[in-house]
Amino acid sequence: MAEEYDKLVRDEIPRIIRENGEEPVFREASCEEYLERLHEKLDEEVAEFHDDPSAGELADVLAVIDALGECHGLEDEEVERVRREKADERGEFDDGVVLEAVRR
Repeated sequence: MAEEYDKLVRDEIPRIIRENGEEPVFREASCEEYLERLHEKLDEEVAEFHDDPSAGELADVLAVIDALGECHGLEDEEVERVRREKADERGEFDDGVVLEAVRR
């Protein structure tokens, strides 16, 4: 009996399934599908982090973000540079500031 998944998984999952005595059915996504699946995976991993805010779940979120950056041709150094620029201009998210309104 087969259990259906139809989702993007880490590259080594087919090997791990084989090592557990089961037979994985898988394929490689096209470039367009891969990007779509990464976006779906990001939503999935963020939801899992909401349910379990652990280092493991955050690591999964970051792994998908890294893959998205690579897919879009964004270098880690460039992303970090832009992150620092935004932090310098607008700050970080350290203080828990909640903007409720802007009065004019």
